[in-house]
Formats: sequence, structure tokens, C-alpha cells
Amino acid sequence: MLLKPQFQTASRSGVHRVIEAAGQIILGKEAQIRLALACLLARGHLLIEDLPGVGKTTLAQVLARTLGLDFHRIQFTSDMLPADIIGVSVYDRERGGFTFHPGPIFAQVILADEVNRATPKTQSALLEAMEEHQVTAEGETRPLPSPFFVIATQNPSEQVGTFPLPESQLDRFLMRLELGYPGREAERALLSGADRRDLLAAMTPCLDPTELVGLQVEAARVHVAPALLDYVQAIVEHTRRSQDYVAGLSPRAALALLHAARAWAFIEGRDKVIPEDVQAVLPGVAAHRLRPAHDTNRRVDVGAQLVAAVPIP
Repeated sequence: MLLKPQFQTASRSGVHRVIEAAGQIILGKEAQIRLALACLLARGHLLIEDLPGVGKTTLAQVLARTLGLDFHRIQFTSDMLPADIIGVSVYDRERGGFTFHPGPIFAQVILADEVNRATPKTQSALLEAMEEHQVTAEGETRPLPSPFFVIATQNPSEQVGTFPLPESQLDRFLMRLELGYPGREAERALLSGADRRDLLAAMTPCLDPTELVGLQVEAARVHVAPALLDYVQAIVEHTRRSQDYVAGLSPRAALALLHAARAWAFIEGRDKVIPEDVQAVLPGVAAHRLRPAHDTNRRVDVGAQLVAAVPIP
């Protein structure tokens, strides 16, 4: 089903309001803002990895505010326990039984700040929530709010006090982004402008949760031609045959690439996915899922590597 022209105009208006509002806080990073928004429109979870102080947490807060979603921040530390995230049952003398006290996971947007500072046991508490949109505690399964997103930040693994995320958890993140240092002009505007915290506090939502769900539905309806599916399959098959990676992309990764490409095309105002949409989201979807087969000290641009290696059908 193709986008209806009148709804497409309204949808683009809402999406562009979000991008414009976020760009006033996160300066000089429009491409990363668009990718992050595409991830959420594709109903995916987002991992932001970079050095401390480049705006990872701020980006997560900006997205939650502009999308009008209930937001909880969880600061991960080495002594955190799974119950600190999910919640705990406490005995109530008046009722004569245990009462469950929900943890911070019960929100529409969860900022898992510095997620790799927690132990693997605590990190695993997010797995069921991210995959099933529910948590199980004290033998009872409890649904999470809808929509539900996890936006996690992590510091580079070579920093002291970090625990690498397991591959099973990395695969639950539809995209991984890096922000990097701002350009000279953006940094000058940052230094001479108002405090980001004050600007963030003054932000008003550009959408509400109902509108966001409508945008997700429309993004999922963006047309994908058989030739485009051939291109996605060719990329996935190349990673499985290539000697450059320990293991290739899984079927889940192939679906993530397709969903993200649909969302990117939707943001760009197209009613069908073109190869350039796949290429735009490919680094964010594939890089954290592909481990180089050979030890190397240099960073490998997986997206550029795959675009160069796989011709468009």
C-alpha cells in the first residue's frame, strides 16, 4: 500500500518538526537525528556509542520530549541489580501479602545510560523487555507501555569500568549510532548559545503517542519492490560468504535493514524504497552485528565496505 498524498504531507510535516526541534539542541548532527528517528519509526531500539560528553544522553532526552513520550532514565552502574530495573515485591502488612513495585523499565522511552557499565547479569534484564515488550518478575508477566523504546548509551569498550554487551543483546538494537565531535561552526554556536539543559527544559512535544503510532504504521506500508529485496538479500548473503567477518548477518538483521530502509524512505518523503535508502541505514544496522575476522587496530567502515562490495541489481 502506497502512502496517500494528503497523509504523506501531514506525516512529513510532523517528522520535519521533530527533526527541526532536535536540531536546535543537537547542533550539526542532522544525519544522526534522522537515523535515530528512522530507528524509532521502524519500532526498533537504539544504541548510541561514543566518548563521554558528545551529546548521547541529550539526544535520547530530545527524542523522548519531541515525540511526547513518557520518559525514564536509568543510570547503569557496576553494582546495579536486575530488580533495580524491573521492580521488586515488598510485603504489605496491611494487605497481608506482597505488592509489586514497578521499576523504571515501565515507561514508553527508557534511557539506559552507560549500559555497558553494568554487569552482564544486569544487562540481560533488558533482553525480555526489548524483545517481547514485557517483563517477568516474581513468576508473573507484566506488559510494558506502548509504544516502548530503549535508547541505550555506552562508552567505548576500552574505557575503564565497562563490560562488553553480549552479542545477543547487541542484536536486539536495530541501530547503533556514533555522534562524534561537532564541526567547528556547530561547536562555536554551542559555546556561545544558551545552556542545553535550559533549552531542553523549554521544549514542547511535536507529536503525541497516537500520532507516532500512526507514523509507524505508514512507514511500514512504504512499498518495497522485488528488485530491492534482491539487493537486501545480496548484501546479507555477501556477509555470510565473506572471509572478512566471523559470522554473517542473521534473518533478524535482514528484517531490521528492510524496516529501517522503509522508515528512512518515509522520512525522505518517498512512497517506495530505493537502494540509496538501504545504503543510508546500512552502517547503523550492520556495523554492530558484524565482527571482523581479522584483528585490526583501525576502525573499519562496514557500510562503505558493503556498498562497494555488493552491486545494485
